Amino acid sequence: MKIKAIIVEDEQISRDILRNYIAKYCPNVELLGEASNIEEAQKLIEKYELDLVFLDVEMPFGNAFDLLEKVENQTFETVFVTAYDHYAIEALNNQATYYLLKPISIDELIKAVNIVTEIKEKENELETAVLTPKTTHQVNGKITIPQQDGFEVVLVNEILFCKADDNYTEIYFENSKKLVSKTLKYFEEALKDSSFVRVHKSFLVNVNEITKYKKGKGGSVVLSNGKEIMVSASKKANLLSYFK
Repeated sequence: MKIKAIIVEDEQISRDILRNYIAKYCPNVELLGEASNIEEAQKLIEKYELDLVFLDVEMPFGNAFDLLEKVENQTFETVFVTAYDHYAIEALNNQATYYLLKPISIDELIKAVNIVTEIKEKENELETAVLTPKTTHQVNGKITIPQQDGFEVVLVNEILFCKADDNYTEIYFENSKKLVSKTLKYFEEALKDSSFVRVHKSFLVNVNEITKYKKGKGGSVVLSNGKEIMVSASKKANLLSYFK
């Protein structure tokens, strides 16, 4: 699959290096343009239907986060490129699909492009397909939920999704929810052998309850009860791998 991309980087040398690496090691990437600031980048984004933007974090007259705020209907994936590793967490929280640290590792660049390619191929497949989980088994079994006076046993297949609330977790069912004094990480581990997937730092969802996937700034899924949940870009490839 061809990946239509642009480079947004204020340093000419860095643009040259990245362009040359892409040409040599990522033949499926078609570069449609380059920008040295966020104004030029915004024009390119509005001009083309892009799959990927290689985006430097620090630029004159604004940064990468300022640019992404200006983009209303973002359907492209973002790979942040920067010399400052302290941006990593903020990058992922702002829907970066991948994060490349300068000087750029060729292996990491190839990995980033492969992830984006996988996401775009799967999104294209799912546009006209009925969402059917790959897993051959349905969610089954039971799980215990601790309470002040003991614990409650619930059917795993009745759980729609779990939401983090600091050191607590809200467990949502069709017509109710329960607040449990366990972290979301605890339930991610407890349900790892069932069809549950972490789609966001704050959400763990039952794959069998997903009825729709929406492309967007980070993407989102719609559950059987109509609840729409945002998907982190860094979790998107793993989520899409669950579907045929």
